[in-house]
Amino acid sequence: MIHLLRRTWKYTAALLSRKFELAADPEIQIEQAIEEGKRQHGLLVQQAAAVIGNQRQIELKLGRTMEQVENLRGSARQAIVLGDRARGADEASDAASFDEAAHAFALSLVTKESEMRDLKSLHDRAIDGAAAAKAAVEQNAFVLRQRISERTRLLSELEQTKLQERMNEALGSMSDLAPQADVPSFERVRDTIERRYSQAMGVAEIGSSAIEVRAINVERATLDAEAAHVLADLRLSLRETASTPPAAG
Repeated sequence: MIHLLRRTWKYTAALLSRKFELAADPEIQIEQAIEEGKRQHGLLVQQAAAVIGNQRQIELKLGRTMEQVENLRGSARQAIVLGDRARGADEASDAASFDEAAHAFALSLVTKESEMRDLKSLHDRAIDGAAAAKAAVEQNAFVLRQRISERTRLLSELEQTKLQERMNEALGSMSDLAPQADVPSFERVRDTIERRYSQAMGVAEIGSSAIEVRAINVERATLDAEAAHVLADLRLSLRETASTPPAAG
């Protein structure tokens, strides 16, 4: 029973996921993926900053410890020198006091040197961790830039896909669906226009052959001939005037 419920749940989840993918807007999904990539990159940068900050902190501690080691070593040397001088001057009490101080400095020096070695080991590991963190950030930044650059191409392809899908739907509706009963077909409209055009041309042809039309055409031809004769007389008069020499004054 439990096995059947588990299989049913997985099937239902897969079915809902498929329906969601089919109904989801790819443009919104692209933006969501980019935003998620930016969020993950921000988290990675924060983690890398913490690793690098830890390295810097260890470096500061290591620097202070090394300085303390040098100071303790110098203090131990100075105590030894002063103790030797006191013994040379038969000042046994002062010599013993300086020897105790030198021993105390030496104990502190041993502790600090051990701490310094531990810090150096931690620092070496911190350097490797910081280098790996920087490389991870750079690699992730490169991938994110690629995704952002690819977003333009994907959005362009998505727009072209939508246009092509709408065109396919339009072509499918034109070829597969018959026109509605109350909407005339293209062929019917074309036949109507051609019939009216033919009738109009026939009426015009009949009208142009009527007696009134022929009389008007004859009258217009006569007027055109008279106008041409007048223009010829005017041109002849102008040429004669131009060829006659002026009278002497």
